[in-house]
Amino acid sequence: MSDAIIIHTLSHLNTAQIRTLQARTEDDLTQFTDKVVPIIEDVKLRGDDALRDYATKFDGADMDGKAILATSQEIKQAYDKLDGKLIEALEYAADNIRRFHERQKPEAEWQMEIRPGIFVGERSYPIDKVALYSPRGKGSFPSVTLMTAIPAIVAGVPEPIILTPPGHDGMIDPATLVAADLAGVSRIAKAGGAQAVAAAAFGTASIPKCRKIEGPGSPWFVAAKRVLADKIGSRLPAGPSEVILFADGSLDARLAALDILIESEHGTDSSAFIVTTSAELAQQVTAILPEYMALMSDERAAYARTVLTGTNGGIVLADTTEDAYRFINEYAPEHCQILSAAPDAHVAALTTASEILVGPYSAGSLANYMMGPNCVLPTSGAAHAHSPLGVHDFMRTASLGRVEAAGFDEMAPLTEVFARYEGFDAHANAVSDIRRAILAESEDA
Repeated sequence: MSDAIIIHTLSHLNTAQIRTLQARTEDDLTQFTDKVVPIIEDVKLRGDDALRDYATKFDGADMDGKAILATSQEIKQAYDKLDGKLIEALEYAADNIRRFHERQKPEAEWQMEIRPGIFVGERSYPIDKVALYSPRGKGSFPSVTLMTAIPAIVAGVPEPIILTPPGHDGMIDPATLVAADLAGVSRIAKAGGAQAVAAAAFGTASIPKCRKIEGPGSPWFVAAKRVLADKIGSRLPAGPSEVILFADGSLDARLAALDILIESEHGTDSSAFIVTTSAELAQQVTAILPEYMALMSDERAAYARTVLTGTNGGIVLADTTEDAYRFINEYAPEHCQILSAAPDAHVAALTTASEILVGPYSAGSLANYMMGPNCVLPTSGAAHAHSPLGVHDFMRTASLGRVEAAGFDEMAPLTEVFARYEGFDAHANAVSDIRRAILAESEDA
């Protein structure tokens, strides 16, 4: 590396400096918010025509004569464009992802008799129309297509649609088309960034108005979701990649060097830290990294170098394991990997990470592509309160309640007292002797 990875000694940093390390590049979207508003309004007004124009303007796509939606023929032809090994990898990943999410799916209905004559429960329903976003900025991401589409299909969503930017040829990445087909989604649209969110929020001739949009994306995409939060549902942002790798010094430092590059190669807006109590490991990683970066393309190595030599990455050297845990839990990382000869000893202490990968064989690459759990994860500290994307994000529940006579006799007097205290006369009257008299008359009739 032309510049050495930065080693941040935790005990030497004040509160403000620690907060700077824990800040994300996407924390302030002000510069994007104002810019997405006219794009949103244009898509609302002009629909598919606006999508074509923005695909040309922002994606450099040749949209002349191109339909917004991929045809069935294009999906079939996509298989012929891919190497057989890649198709095999996509099939393997799809199977693992489907198995995980089928286990995650809630039961259609449950009920319990909470007290004699009082029955409560829930029913689960899929959301009817959802948009699934697969970005295509610094590459194409069929892995994201699998991770968003499969849980939606497992949930039973009847009308899913995948939105993804077109390439320069005005076509969708063939691996993304194959991933969509393997997942079970047949509607795939050429729409990226803020314009994709607007299309899903308002609908166009090709894209239905959706209830929700899920998937990771650029700051433009995230800013548009925030602007349109009252028009279309979404989780908190899945923004630029971030990882904290906890290494206690008990394993070979080369593993830490290999793995810290996984998320840092995504882009200059990524965040990537090794947190350790071992000064020896920190020095070893610094020495080893140039060797592994030499095995990367110039572009990916440049991304990693920028991340690891700035305030969004490097090595955090803690005095104690407890200090290391504290830093990680305050950070609430998207990905957290434990490199330790006894990794299970650390799992319970790491309470805010969205994904915890345990042990030396659990490389982040495996989780990103095909281990099974979802790789669309909350970023920017949202893991403090939010979970990975899953089947539950494509479902909603309705509460069930049924009261029989015995249950009414027990609850009604207490409910009446409660309602009188809060000043709600109709609430109280509905469970008073008035109801009892009406029910008694009905039974006698």
